[in-house]
Amino acid sequence: MSRIGKQAINIPKGLDVSVQGTKIVFKNTKIQRELETYDRVEILLKDGTLSFGLKNEDDLRSKAFWGTYRALANNIIIGLTSGFTKQLEINGVGYKANVKGKVLELSLGYSHPINYDIPDGIEITLDKNIITIKGVDKQQIGQIASEIRAFRAPEPYKGKGIKYVDEVIMRKAGKTAKK
Repeated sequence: MSRIGKQAINIPKGLDVSVQGTKIVFKNTKIQRELETYDRVEILLKDGTLSFGLKNEDDLRSKAFWGTYRALANNIIIGLTSGFTKQLEINGVGYKANVKGKVLELSLGYSHPINYDIPDGIEITLDKNIITIKGVDKQQIGQIASEIRAFRAPEPYKGKGIKYVDEVIMRKAGKTAKK
């Protein structure tokens, strides 16, 4: 039995949720998102709550997707109501970032600047050396943060590079002189 799948999701005011066959449609004032379940789980929508059930108690596929679809639906609801954010921190002398329109320009010690095109629906802001990524899709926010971090991952000796704000870099000791 899935502990996550059993939990019902309360639908907040201002969010319209409807079931169209095997698809769940989430709408707020600006954005519409859809979750296709491919008839793997049973969708129960009543009295402002959304819950999921098993199609067949003996079906292993239904059991495997039960908690997954509940978590995906919950992430869509959170994204449409409050949104998701990730923060990256730039450490290093001369490392900097600028946002020019829909392009994030990074200077990370290479011979050339790195230009990262910002996808639609994503907002990137800068505050000194902190890059804040905001959006409604949790997976897309994580993917963009990972791609930006990969341009210059933090190194273990001085900690230079791009890291998540809550990430802890394990530092290594440098070389020591012989006596």
